[in-house]
Amino acid sequence: METKRQPVIWLQGAGCTGCSISIMNSVSPSIKNLLLDEVVPGSFLQLVFHPTLMAATGEASIEVMLDTREKEEGRYILVMEGGIPTARGGIFATVGEKKKEPVTVLSRFVSLARGSLAIIALGDCATFGGIPAARPNPTGCKGAKDVVEEEKIGVPVINVPGCPPHPDWFVGTVAHILLYGLMSSDDLDELNRPKIFYGQLIHENCPRRPYFDEGKFARKLGEEGCLYELGCKGPFTYADCPLRHWNGGVNWVIGAGSPCLGCTEPSFPDITGPFYKKISHWEKLKPSLK
Repeated sequence: METKRQPVIWLQGAGCTGCSISIMNSVSPSIKNLLLDEVVPGSFLQLVFHPTLMAATGEASIEVMLDTREKEEGRYILVMEGGIPTARGGIFATVGEKKKEPVTVLSRFVSLARGSLAIIALGDCATFGGIPAARPNPTGCKGAKDVVEEEKIGVPVINVPGCPPHPDWFVGTVAHILLYGLMSSDDLDELNRPKIFYGQLIHENCPRRPYFDEGKFARKLGEEGCLYELGCKGPFTYADCPLRHWNGGVNWVIGAGSPCLGCTEPSFPDITGPFYKKISHWEKLKPSLK
């Protein structure tokens, strides 16, 4: 059987590289399997450009990116990690140079997006702006989908938010594309997130939900009870963390005794913060608290 390769260009903008680190912590498959072996039978990823992981540096690495843009037009997946600064022409984040002048992430993203098969916005910064776009947002950071719409780029965007996102959310999204093609509108929610990972509220599957229904709330960290009074955003946050768990299925944030911070939502961090304070303006969030 002929093996299919799927080229991937991974661009990083305003962020902490935490999304890359999270993906590197993938357990099944491991990062080694993800990069070197078949992700699904007959298909494997060809990660041609990643600023953190690739061995090449400087002009050599940029040449690889541009060569892929030209030769694989319409075939490669563009992964955007981090927010995209747009203020002052986007000068707050750059990737490489052209004629000894810095090239902005904004410019690179727009060019690469136009030639891609699809865009995966990975992490809250790339999806909704995240922490770099928090008030007062002096760099004008935006999520990938906002830039795509403003530039009228006719390429689908799949949002995989989280701060950071779970490795399975990225691997599962890529595997779906390799197996079945691009996700349809039926596969995505209203925020372009895969329903398979973001289809239910954390509140619905939280093991502390019975405490909420009984009105038994913890008043300080470490106490028994629902963590809503301590700032938990689970009633407004869509993700499968309670079922999937993190670090190879070992634990998750509420299992460790900390409130959910709502990091998969566009309201993170401006509306969901302060993180450890009960939210008093929940009417701004969707869905309504039940």
